[in-house]
Amino acid sequence: MDIKDSHINYVEFKAKDLEEIKGFYTASFGWTFKDYGPTYTAFSDSGLEGGFEKRDTEIINGVLVVLYHRNLDLIKNRIIKAGGKITKEIFSFPGGRRFHFADPSGNELAVWSDK
Repeated sequence: MDIKDSHINYVEFKAKDLEEIKGFYTASFGWTFKDYGPTYTAFSDSGLEGGFEKRDTEIINGVLVVLYHRNLDLIKNRIIKAGGKITKEIFSFPGGRRFHFADPSGNELAVWSDK
């Protein structure tokens, strides 16, 4: 797959029970899962890659849309100049790095890179 800058690349949901959520989406839609430790599982075979993050607290905003950009510093600066606010600074995770931001309406999204 050719990953393109500034395209939605991943969707991340929140879940209270990862085993329950995996069972539900496997039985309902045939999705497959790969676990990344006790608090995260990624899904595929859904039309768009994504994952579920385990949360013990109340889930208010249960979806995180993740865009791709090969140059995180460049896109982070564009977001700030356009009026966005960084809500989580750049951090590393297995497979890459990412940061989170809020758009002018307060919607939180993330941008990741494998570079």
